Amino acid sequence: MIALYQIRWHGRGGQGAVTAAKMFGMAAALQGDCFAQSFPAFGAERRGAPVQAFTKIDSGPILDRSQVSEPDAVVVLDPGLLQSIDVTAGLRPGGQLVINCSRLPIVRLSLVKFDCTVVNATAIALEMLGKPIANTAMAGALCAVLNFVALASIKRAIGETLPAHLAAANGKTAEAAFYEALAWKKGARIA
Repeated sequence: MIALYQIRWHGRGGQGAVTAAKMFGMAAALQGDCFAQSFPAFGAERRGAPVQAFTKIDSGPILDRSQVSEPDAVVVLDPGLLQSIDVTAGLRPGGQLVINCSRLPIVRLSLVKFDCTVVNATAIALEMLGKPIANTAMAGALCAVLNFVALASIKRAIGETLPAHLAAANGKTAEAAFYEALAWKKGARIA
């Protein structure tokens, strides 16, 4: 049984944070043992502007569609946001923080209060997709970190969300990030 688990996604317009939130919720629901909901925060969206999206997962129906102010996990698709906004606002001490970066950013000492995982999702996306769109990589990394949404489920959600000609490469992108996140969690930190 999963108690209500809330995830906040931070990115910039055009990076796919909203799509990642949707795919992650779909992956959880596809497993058949929980309910999920995902939605964006609406504002003055434009390419490159900061955006937020949310995913909620629970063992029962989720009726509350309010934004997530006290997340259990935060996913950051653009590490530049760490310098401009407080992505950890409301994240409980010990909460999961998954950052797309080549190494743990030494931006603020307050990050040590959280269980940080760093995945170079942009590099993975460039290698696998030829484009720096890291959303499927970050969804795969989050599967490894949370360990209650299976990699197979996120790959299936990717297949049901993206056109067929993009799904296979994006599934491989999610898988590569999944294993990089596992390596990070086991102590094989990126220098």
